[in-house]
Order: sequence, then C-alpha cells, then structure tokens
Amino acid sequence: MDSPTTNSRHLVVSIVSHGHDTAINDLLNDLKQFSARSVHRVVVTLNKPGEVLSLPVKPDGHWPFELQVRRNAEPLGFGENHNRALANAGEEFVCVLNPDIRLTEDPFDSLVDCAARLGVGCAYPIQLDVAGRVQDSERALPTPVALWQRRALGHGETRVDWVNAACLVMPAAVWQQVHGFDERYFMYCEDVDLSLRIRLAGWSIVRAPVRVIHEAQRASGRSLSHLAWHVRSLLRLWSSSAYRQARRLEPLSAGIPTGAKNP
Repeated sequence: MDSPTTNSRHLVVSIVSHGHDTAINDLLNDLKQFSARSVHRVVVTLNKPGEVLSLPVKPDGHWPFELQVRRNAEPLGFGENHNRALANAGEEFVCVLNPDIRLTEDPFDSLVDCAARLGVGCAYPIQLDVAGRVQDSERALPTPVALWQRRALGHGETRVDWVNAACLVMPAAVWQQVHGFDERYFMYCEDVDLSLRIRLAGWSIVRAPVRVIHEAQRASGRSLSHLAWHVRSLLRLWSSSAYRQARRLEPLSAGIPTGAKNP
C-alpha cells in the first residue's frame, strides 16, 4: 500500500444540488465563515436542469476560496456528479459534502489532519441533527439480517463497517486509487461501496473530533421511486465482489488516529 504524495495541503470540496438552492446558500455562507486555510476550492454542481443558484455575495466581492459552479443538462447520479467535480483535482485532499450539512465550527483542519495520518484513507466528522442528537452515520454492513434487525426490530448498530457520505475527506491519491464512487449506483449504497473499497485497499477510515449538523431527510421512506432505487442499489451491492470480500473485515475502530502522517 503506497502512501499518498502530492505537493500542497489544499482541500477541494464537492457539493451537489438537486433543487437545494436555500440549503446551498446557507452552506456556502457557513463555508465562507468557517473556511479554514485548508479549503482551496469549492465545486457546486447544479444537477437539476434549469436550476438557478442565487449565490450569497461576500461584502468585499470575492470568496475566501475559488468557487466553481457546474450545470448539468440532465440529472446524473450522486457518485457520477462527485466524480466529475473531483476529476483531476490538483489539491492534496478531496471532500464530499452534502448540501444539507450546516457548520457551527471549522471542521476542515481536523478532518485534513486526520486524513493526513499514515495509513488513513478517509476521515469523517460526528454528525448531529438539528436538536443536537448524534446521528447514525456509522453503520454495520447492510446484510439482509442486519437490515431486518434494524428496520423491523428497531435494533441499533452493534458494529461499524462503513460511514455515510454526507461529509468525507480523503487524500486525493486514495480517491484516485479507488476511482471514486462506483457510478453504477445511481442513488443509495454508493457510500457503503466506497467505504468497503477503501478498506479493502488497505486504508483505514477514522472519525475526526469535530461535529457538523446534518439536516437529513430520508426520501426512501416516503417515495416509491426512491425506495425502488434503494432496493436496486442493495441488490447490486449484495452481488458485488466488494461486499463478498468485506464480510471478512474486522469492524472499524473509529476514533482519532495516532502516529506519523502520510508524506
């Protein structure tokens, strides 16, 4: 397993909007307020045709980072949008960020510091809901039995095998090594697959000691079309080699990593 090596300590952040105009504006204002020196570039993808983003304007006329806005002629999947936004990134670290994330502090210095540790392939924050309760962003491998225990019986997670992609920071070399998201997942399970492939490549996934607010709304519980996407993605996941190989992995030992940094 090679360690990532690049020339800068900058971070590029990818955000995908599908009619999330208000949420994007709020998040950009948060990024403006809490953007650390690690954030070099923010890429916003407008995935919904005809979507218009009314960007908030900084008083001095510019952002503390390079802001790029991409517009799709037709909707693309979650993974494909992020893959396009982060293709050929020149920054040392990449960040996948949901539009419904809100910041109350700067999480990026800590996330980048964790992602820079030797052997780390991905870092993520603690996610809170708007009431301050810790969200279940850390999950067990979604086997049929585990899903039944969770959905039907209301059991909590007994182990952590993957984390959701609401806020992830990765060394760009690791992102490139695993080829980003698998675009065959249009929606749902692409974050499970990414977590598993990162771990199967020999990298660890660690929780940074920072918090973000995630105003999550799970559409698969309310929409038949989203439920169908979810089921299709689960069937694809269960038939994948990553899923079969991941069943032999030990649970994640989340927490702050120690030791040397990736050079």
